[in-house]
Amino acid sequence: MEKALDEELSYGARENLPVSKILERLLAIEADSLIERRIERRIKDSRLPERKLLSDFDFTFQKGIDQNQIMELATLSFVERKQGLILAGSSGTGKSHIAKALLLIGCRKLYRCRYTTAANMLKDLMASLADGSLEQKLKLYTRPDILLIDEVGFDRLEQESARNASLFFKVIDQRYCKASTLLTTNIDFKALGDYLGDPVITTAIVDRMVHHSIIINIQGPSWRMNESKKLNASSKTTHAKMANPP
Repeated sequence: MEKALDEELSYGARENLPVSKILERLLAIEADSLIERRIERRIKDSRLPERKLLSDFDFTFQKGIDQNQIMELATLSFVERKQGLILAGSSGTGKSHIAKALLLIGCRKLYRCRYTTAANMLKDLMASLADGSLEQKLKLYTRPDILLIDEVGFDRLEQESARNASLFFKVIDQRYCKASTLLTTNIDFKALGDYLGDPVITTAIVDRMVHHSIIINIQGPSWRMNESKKLNASSKTTHAKMANPP
């Protein structure tokens, strides 16, 4: 309000506004500023590594995704229903972009949000076993309204410890039907047992994940691979022109 005061007083004088209207405008500016600060705090607390937008996603290239379905997800009605969302598919198909964009929308709607990769979450929880802080660390992943666990299946975690399955289960079980969990993965559910190191516990994890989640399997080309091909093609054309000037 203080920053906008002079400008609003000048505007009020030009438009011959009553004092009550000027005060109303100043209060609206203060309220908007407060909301923006809260949003920024939510984004910072979420640990999102980058701010992805759905408007930047190339739906014309990735035809394996139903744009209308993604736009419906962007309303976050599934979060209100405390449903989960699983985005599966090969690397480069846009899973993480969509998931991060949805988490950012969650922050803007003032939900408590948290981003993590599967590997970082399990390493964090595994480390907490050593100092007895597991229950405290678990709250970082079980309390948020929306938790995005990115890159499930990218690291061969079972080579480190079979306890990963138990830790993963604790997170999923405590959030089951209580809050929304978003996962992106490049492996089939049947392979999760090998990934986490314990097929028995993994079956319980998958059961909870599948039962109350929207599942989208993205069948399409890799956007990064396509960009690489275009870049290499452009580079070859440039070299050819330099080698054979007109």
